[in-house]
Amino acid sequence: MIKPDLSVELGQIQLQNPIITASGTCGFGEELEDYIDVNKLGALTVKGLTLEASEGNSTPRIAETASGLLNAIGLENPGLEGFINNKLEIIDNYNIPVFVNISGHSVDDFAIMAEKLASYREIAALEINVSCPNIAGGGMVFGTDRELLYKVVKKVRSNYGGPLIIKLSPNVTDIVEMTKVAEEAGADIISLINTLLGMSIDIKEKKPVLANTFGGLSGPAIKPVALRMVYQVASEIDLPLIGMGGIMTGEDAIEFILAGASAVGIGTATLIDPEACKRILREMEDYMLENKIEDLSQLRGKAIQPACIDR
Repeated sequence: MIKPDLSVELGQIQLQNPIITASGTCGFGEELEDYIDVNKLGALTVKGLTLEASEGNSTPRIAETASGLLNAIGLENPGLEGFINNKLEIIDNYNIPVFVNISGHSVDDFAIMAEKLASYREIAALEINVSCPNIAGGGMVFGTDRELLYKVVKKVRSNYGGPLIIKLSPNVTDIVEMTKVAEEAGADIISLINTLLGMSIDIKEKKPVLANTFGGLSGPAIKPVALRMVYQVASEIDLPLIGMGGIMTGEDAIEFILAGASAVGIGTATLIDPEACKRILREMEDYMLENKIEDLSQLRGKAIQPACIDR
């Protein structure tokens, strides 16, 4: 059998394969260059940006949990101007699509960033992070309130003409309803899920492990929740989906494709294995060869049942 076709159409964006780095897990690509050829990825999502530079939260801000990781980094980043002046030239060296993730403390923050980034050809798409649980005064709030979510997406859409990815929060009652709001406001692609809000307590010190008290839970522990949400959204909404949450193996990635995702985001896995993206892609290809699947599109959404379970 010939080599299977893993190329992906993510809305208007062409990817050579479905592997995308999750924002915040590999900086601006440089951190992975000693381990993998970044240009062999489907796309690169850079570290989340805020309007002003940020040092992030106080330490400790990472804690291991059973089958997962809690983080409360707080979006440490160089800020919009720092990114434009010092990081754009780095991502311009890559020949794959680069997505820029942005967060804000207000609707105006998002609007300003979208407007300033709109003219840079190095950027293939903006990923709007309305779901980070670590930023005081914003973050998760935008992704859990229908009206605020609509305002943010609508404002960004009016200031940015390129492909628009909305990264939704799983910390909601109805993920399908929030996706519909994002679609109505102008989303082109949906990215889900971000981390689940959690915490850990040091029983010796009798206090929270994280200085921020709460953090975002990622890793294998959240995969069943992420898979369920991708399945639900894909069952009802015809937008391209980037599925993520606990993907550690090629088998995990295939599950997300079967649930309806067009592409997959790899995050926590790279902290354990810096070559995870390369390995997961190889394992996906092996699965397709073993099962005589010529094109990844033959798998997309095939697990969705005619009558989706009640959400």
